[in-house]
Parts: sequence; C-alpha cells; structure tokens
Amino acid sequence: MLHRREFLGSGAAAVGAAMLPGCAASLATPRIRTLPRFYDDLERRTFNFFWETVNRANGLVPDRWPTPSFSSIAAVGFALTAYGVGVERGWCSRAAARDLTLTTLRFFWNAPQGPQATGVSGHRGFFYHFLDMQTGLRFERIELSSVDTTLLLLGVLFASRFYDGTHPAEREIRFLAEAIYARADWNFFRSDGRLPISMGWHPETGLIKANWTGYNEGMAVNILALGAPVHRVPENLWSAWTAPYPKHWRGEGATRHLAFAPLFGHQYSHIWIDFRGIQDQPMRAAGLDYFENSRRATYANRAYCAANSMRWEGYSDRIWGLTACDGPGGFTLPFKGEQRRFHDYAARGPVSQPDGLDDGTLAPTAALGSLPFAPEIVIPCAEAMLREHGAQLYGRYGFRDSFNPSFRYQGLQTETGSVDPERGWVARDYLGIDQGPILLQAANHRSEFVWRVMREVPAIRLGLERAGFTGGWLRS
Repeated sequence: MLHRREFLGSGAAAVGAAMLPGCAASLATPRIRTLPRFYDDLERRTFNFFWETVNRANGLVPDRWPTPSFSSIAAVGFALTAYGVGVERGWCSRAAARDLTLTTLRFFWNAPQGPQATGVSGHRGFFYHFLDMQTGLRFERIELSSVDTTLLLLGVLFASRFYDGTHPAEREIRFLAEAIYARADWNFFRSDGRLPISMGWHPETGLIKANWTGYNEGMAVNILALGAPVHRVPENLWSAWTAPYPKHWRGEGATRHLAFAPLFGHQYSHIWIDFRGIQDQPMRAAGLDYFENSRRATYANRAYCAANSMRWEGYSDRIWGLTACDGPGGFTLPFKGEQRRFHDYAARGPVSQPDGLDDGTLAPTAALGSLPFAPEIVIPCAEAMLREHGAQLYGRYGFRDSFNPSFRYQGLQTETGSVDPERGWVARDYLGIDQGPILLQAANHRSEFVWRVMREVPAIRLGLERAGFTGGWLRS
C-alpha cells in the first residue's frame, strides 16, 4: 500500500530529519516560510468563516454554514485561535478580536452547568458537544464531550497567552481563561473507577464506555488532564493511553508509524501542541517523534489514494485526502460492476488502517491540515484541487467541506450537497472543525504562530512532562 520511495525523497527526508531529537534545527527563532499567492486568498476566506458566522452576542460558532446549524464547541476553540491569526495577519484589529474573545469567555464562564438533561450548557466544567446557537443550551440529547471541550479549552488557553497586555479586557480574558480551564473536572470522566478518561457522558445514561486510549485525536485530552491546575489526573494516565499502541503500528522502516485512518487524528492535537523534537517513552523506543509520525501518516494517506485499489474516480498523487467529513448520503449503488456503499458524515481513511473507511469522498482539510508535516505534497494537492475542482469546490469561505468525483448518480436525494453528472458530488457546507485545521496549520507552517503562543502555556508543559516527554523545547 505504501510507496516507500516517496519517503526517501530529499525534501521529505529533510523535513523529517530536521525534527528528530539531536538535530541542530533551532526552535527558538521561527523560520518564516512563504506560501504560493493563492494561499493568501484561501487563508483569508477561511478566517472569514469564523469572523462572519459567529454569534457576536455570545461568541458561539456554527458547526456548519450555510445550512442552519447548532454551535460546535470545538469550532469555538478553533475560532478563538483564528482571531489571533487575524490580528497577526492584519485581517482584524486586536481590539475587535479581544472584544469578541472576551464575549466568548464570559459566555462559557457564566453558562449554566448542572446534572439535569435540559436548561444547561454543561456539567462539571465541561460542555455539551453541540449548543443551541442562540440560547447556548444543550442541543437535543447530545453528549457532554471530553474531546470537544478539550478543543474548546485549547482555544481558551491560546487566548490566555495571546492577550498579554495591560488593557482591562485583556486582563479579564486571562482571568476567565484560567478559571474556565481550572473548573474542568477531568476525574469526573473516571468516576466509575476506570483509569482512562471516558469519551463523554449523558445525563440520561451516564459515562460512555469508550475511553481515550490508543492513538487518535484524544492525545490533547490526556495532556490537558495531566496538566490541570485543580482536577489533575494520576500520572499513569499516559501509560493507559499508550498501552494499545502495539496494534496501531503500520508500515516498515521509513514508513513505520502509529496509524489512525482519518487524518484529523494526526492533526488536531498538533495544531496547538508543538510535538517537534520531544518524545515520550514509546516515541523514544521507536526513534521518532509524533510530528514525524504525522508526516508519515500524511504520506501514507496520499499513497493509498494514489494506489486507488478501489478504483474511485479522481484519486491521484495530486488529488488525495481522507478524513472525517460530509458525504453524499447513505446509499448502496452500482459502481464499476459491483455494489458500493456511500455514506453521509463519516470518518474516512485507508481501509487497511484502524477505523478505515473509503467511499470515494475526499476532503480538502485532510491534506491542507497536514501542511506543516509535508508541505512538499500538500501544496501541490491544494493547487490541483483549486485548478481541477475550484469552480464547484471553492467559494466564499474557501474550500467547501468535501467532494466525491465518483458519485455521479442523478435523481437521488443528496441533502448535503449537489451532483454534477460529470464532476460528481460536492458538499454544500463549510464545517468549522474542518476549516480550523486549514487556517491554523497554515499559520504554524508560516511562522510557528500557534505553537509559539502555546509553548508559553504552563499547563501544556506540565502535562507533557507528566506524560514523560523530554527533549526539544521542553529543555528551555
């Protein structure tokens, strides 16, 4: 499945080698990198998604647009970080970003909490995955989410360090950010006696059985729990997280990596935490770091699409990228002499990897969210998507969520997009949790912007150190 030769090219090898422990590359002074001119337009449009769709009365950001939507608390975490990018790039004033951030933090600090099923926004310092855009209360019977609250808190912690001035609003941002994080009771998600953190809780049924262990997007959940100022979890939590690693390894030699099929699992924690050159015990034993692991996963995702064993239309070494995204819908239809199952929203990735699923649907965020890991293959992918699919795929807020060149079936109810008989299906919406990685990873690639701010968050350093990470920027 993997094209080993691609891992050995001079560009990819240099990127990976520069990040391995013992190398001379300095992380203290960021290297300013340029991107093609089209990326300026893409980043500005993607920023505008958060800046223009937010409810300015409470700071809530919709899960998606233009379809009428509830708010995603994870999208709010991306937004709080995006406002800082806007200030840095001159797209909004610091005062405007500051005021919107303060509105958001005031809402989350004052939003009602409690164990009841209705009339609240969260419980034990955590928040429900989706909230009503206007009232800010729990949306239907959605779960209290440990990972989505984590993504929110990462944005909150970014704000706590970015707004470092003496203005009263910036002082209040710092106070509220620290209070919101300190209130989160991580041990509540272990209150039934388990060691790992549960993925969520319902007031109707209690803790979700599934835990944040293995290798996936939950890495930052455990790091924030380990670094918590009040409700800190035991240090051996990280051992529980890494215990399933042996069954996640894929590839050999230069392609060997901890696998998780959808690329968002290799991106989300990395958006805020700089994993370059720091290692925990499993990474020391493997001789790489998590940044290099994500680089290899990005190449594996591209290699799978280029090999295209399922014979989908449009896949190539330039058009690739599988992750969680919208899809054309739940249909079983004939395709090239056999029956194929298509899906609506689903987590997609190489079928040979953990949680793999492939129905021919590609997502721009899959590749573009990996920009810092492998710019030498991500930038050509962005260029190719814009050139070959831009007329349908690129709009007001940059790239729409996803597209499926194989889904050319007419007369079906595809509620999440539209079908062209020659170009296939294209999503209607932009999704906040998929917009965020495009914008923030571009900022990290350009100047390490988010990483530089987050390296100053004491809880991030403490959480990493309690998990056993050493080396790199943790030495300073």
